[in-house]
Amino acid sequence: MIDTHSHIDFDEYKENFEKELNEIQEAGVEKVILPGVEPSTFERIYNLAQKYDMLYAAVGVHPSEYKSYNDETEKEIREYCKKEKVVAIGEIGLDYHWEPETKEEQIKLLHSQLKIAQEVQIPVLIHDREAHEDCFNIIKEYKLKDVVFHCFSGTADFAKKCLGEGFYIAVGGVVTFKNAIDLKEAVKITPLDRILLETDAPYLAPVPYRGKLNSPKYLKYIAQEIANIKNIDVEQVQDATDENAKRIFNF
Repeated sequence: MIDTHSHIDFDEYKENFEKELNEIQEAGVEKVILPGVEPSTFERIYNLAQKYDMLYAAVGVHPSEYKSYNDETEKEIREYCKKEKVVAIGEIGLDYHWEPETKEEQIKLLHSQLKIAQEVQIPVLIHDREAHEDCFNIIKEYKLKDVVFHCFSGTADFAKKCLGEGFYIAVGGVVTFKNAIDLKEAVKITPLDRILLETDAPYLAPVPYRGKLNSPKYLKYIAQEIANIKNIDVEQVQDATDENAKRIFNF
């Protein structure tokens, strides 16, 4: 399995990092993508990707970190995109939940990073929280080849819109929650060739670890829930999502 979005570079894993990686591999996870959230994380993520075969990097500025983005950051992202094992720009997007009053700044930031992705032809990992229509309409302008809606939180109808543009739906631990009705319906109508697995660790651990520190080693619970929703074998989910990730990120 491939975890397409996990923040195991965060301090929560620092003391037992090697042990954590061993447990992740033992759980059947072959690769993990570490997304950036603001410029100070880029070097750490890149160095981890260089040191460990199973780790890959993405670089991007999270919408909540818009103040950290400037011309130098833009240049830095462009340079990182040329480097080995940097496979995406992310996580980027819009978040109207925490700071709705900063919409204008967030939108400007998203445009800037999408332009880079368009120029260098690299996938994007999209953070979309309570901003579905704006995210969709802005991204659609750029006609990018590989767009991943990280930790998808929309309805089945929104999933259909995204799928109509060729976007990918990345599914995390929330799909295992009993009250995640909309997400379960979205997964049900999404073809296997458009689904990716992720954990978004350290956040949103799946049942039976809900409320605890998340980890890529719990990816199997997400795959199993998708299989349950689609009434298929979990191996089909694992094989399809692996192929999708390899195709998108050129593993």
